Amino acid sequence: MHKIPVTVVTGFLGAGKTTLVRHLLQNNQGRRVAVLVNEFGEVGIDGELLKSCRVCDDDEDPNNNILELANGCLCCTVQEEFLPTMQELLKRRDRLDCILVETSGLALPKPLVQAFRWPEIRTGATVDGVVTVVDCEALANGQFVSNLEALEAQRKADDSLDHETPIEELFEDQLACADLVLLTKVDRVDLYTQNQVQKWLRNKLPNNVKILPCKQGDISPDLLLGFNAAVEDNLDSRPSHHDTEDDHEHDEDITSVHVVIDQAFEPAELISRLRSLVQQQEIYRIKGFAAVPNKSMRLVVQGVGNRFDSFYDRPWQPNEPRQTRLVLIGRSLQQTQISAMLLEKARNDLDFHPRDTESTEKPHWIA
Repeated sequence: MHKIPVTVVTGFLGAGKTTLVRHLLQNNQGRRVAVLVNEFGEVGIDGELLKSCRVCDDDEDPNNNILELANGCLCCTVQEEFLPTMQELLKRRDRLDCILVETSGLALPKPLVQAFRWPEIRTGATVDGVVTVVDCEALANGQFVSNLEALEAQRKADDSLDHETPIEELFEDQLACADLVLLTKVDRVDLYTQNQVQKWLRNKLPNNVKILPCKQGDISPDLLLGFNAAVEDNLDSRPSHHDTEDDHEHDEDITSVHVVIDQAFEPAELISRLRSLVQQQEIYRIKGFAAVPNKSMRLVVQGVGNRFDSFYDRPWQPNEPRQTRLVLIGRSLQQTQISAMLLEKARNDLDFHPRDTESTEKPHWIA
C-alpha cells in the first residue's frame, strides 16, 4: 500500500496553528484528513475546537479522525504516545488521504520527524512537509524570542558567546526544520512592519524555504500539502541545536495550569480579569471555553500576552456542564492562585491600553 503523507504543523504558543488546521479541515476539498493534536495541558482545548469543524461524513464519528496526545510534549514522548497512535491510524490508511500533526508550542519538530524512520512507521507513512507558523505581530513587538535587537547586538559584540535562551533555541529549530513558513496575524501590523519582519525572517531561512503571509489561517490546502519532501530522509540538511544531544530539556519553570470554574462570565468582564492577570504574572498563552449568562452558545477565549480574541463556536450540549474551562501556559503558575484571582472582583481602575498596531511608528528592533 502507498505511504500516507503527513504534514507537521509547528510553531510557538499562540502563533495560530489550530486556526490554520481548523481552516484546512473546513476547506479540505474532499480530502480525508486525520489530525493529531499535541495538547499542552490537561484539557483538550485544541481538540475540542477541531472536532467542532464537523468535517466527517454523517455516518462517521469525528472523534475517530481527530486524536489528542495530551500526556506531554510530543517530541519527548514519541515512543510512548506517538508511535502507538500512528500505528492505529495506519491500520486504516486506505480510508485516509493525509495526516496533520499539530505539535504543542514547546515541541521540537526534528525528534518527531526522526520517529518516521522507525520500522513500525516507515513503511506506512512519510513526512510530506513541515509547516512552521510564525506570529508576525509577536515578532514586531519582540515577544517570545526576547529582545531581538539586544540579542543580535550581543551576539555580534561577543564572538565567544554561544548561550541562547530556550525559547530562542526552540524558535530557530522550528525555522530550521521548515519547508514553508506561514507568517500569521499580518493584518495586525502595517505593511512596512510586515515587510521588515519578512526581511528579518528571510535571513534566518534557507533560500528554498518560502515565507507566505496569511490571515486567520486562510490558505489553500494546495499550498500546505503535497511537498513530497520525505523529510525523514534528509534531516541532516535541517540543523538543530539539539543534534548532538540524546534528549533535550525544556524550561522546567514553564507550566500549564488547568482552571475549571462553575461560574458564567460576561465576555468583557472575563477578558478584563484575564488581562489583569497577565499584567501580574508571566503568562504566555490562555485558551479555553466560557459560559456566558443567558447565552445558549459556548464562548471560545484565546489570548496571547495582552491580546485576546473570543467567539461563539457552538451551543452547549444538554448534558454538558456549563463551566468556564481555561488552560493558562506561563512561568511558575499556581492553579489555586490563578483560580482565586479570576474569581476576585475585577479592579475598576484597570488601565489597559493595547498597542496600536496600525501605528506607523517602527518597532524598536527594526532599523
